[in-house]
Amino acid sequence: MIYDLARQWQWNFQDPASPLMEGLIDLHHNILFVLILIFGVVTSLIVSIIKDTSYIWIKPNKKNIIRQKQYLLFSNLNHGTILEIVWTLIPSFILFAIAIPSFALLYSMEEIFEPQITIKVIANQWYWSFEYGNLGLEWDSYMINEPDLVKGEPRLLTVDNPLFVPVETNVRLLITSKDVIHAFAVPSLGLKVDAVPGRLNQLSCYINRPGIYYGQCSELCGVNHAFMPLQIVSFKWD
Repeated sequence: MIYDLARQWQWNFQDPASPLMEGLIDLHHNILFVLILIFGVVTSLIVSIIKDTSYIWIKPNKKNIIRQKQYLLFSNLNHGTILEIVWTLIPSFILFAIAIPSFALLYSMEEIFEPQITIKVIANQWYWSFEYGNLGLEWDSYMINEPDLVKGEPRLLTVDNPLFVPVETNVRLLITSKDVIHAFAVPSLGLKVDAVPGRLNQLSCYINRPGIYYGQCSELCGVNHAFMPLQIVSFKWD
């Protein structure tokens, strides 16, 4: 059984366990690659300009005096049509290249496939309630205090009654709250949505592999906000 939770000194994403999280990680890597290229180009230009201008003003020889006059000439320019077109079009193309896959992923997050199971998630101060509408099952999920943990169970994440979800199954989650605004968040599955009193939000969940996935309430909801974990156990459907 795979335990998906944040590790000590972890700086990368948790292992993805759903197509949605895989898409989020791929999008992050692609955008990060573009940002590194932009950072490299801008930094090299800044360093080159500082180095070049410092050199020609500090070393006053015939060649540098000519370049000083060129810099003074360019410093008086306040309009350059070609240059303005170039530095407008290139960033526009880059933004479009980032926006298209971003919006595609955003819309796929909102898409609800034909659900095989519907689960209602109710947030409370400071525990979770789950209802299997098809089966008429209801239960509450509370965090297990540290003195009661079994060896190997993660502190502040283990609960007494986790949510069981079959793998490779289209699951619809209906999420709301009984009191204040909470947020249902499970990083390994790429799930995060607000639980708002009087409002019903929904998510589509598809888990690729068996495992135990941990999350937490991600919206400040009161004094025990830090003690409101989520635990999802995925298993093979027989």
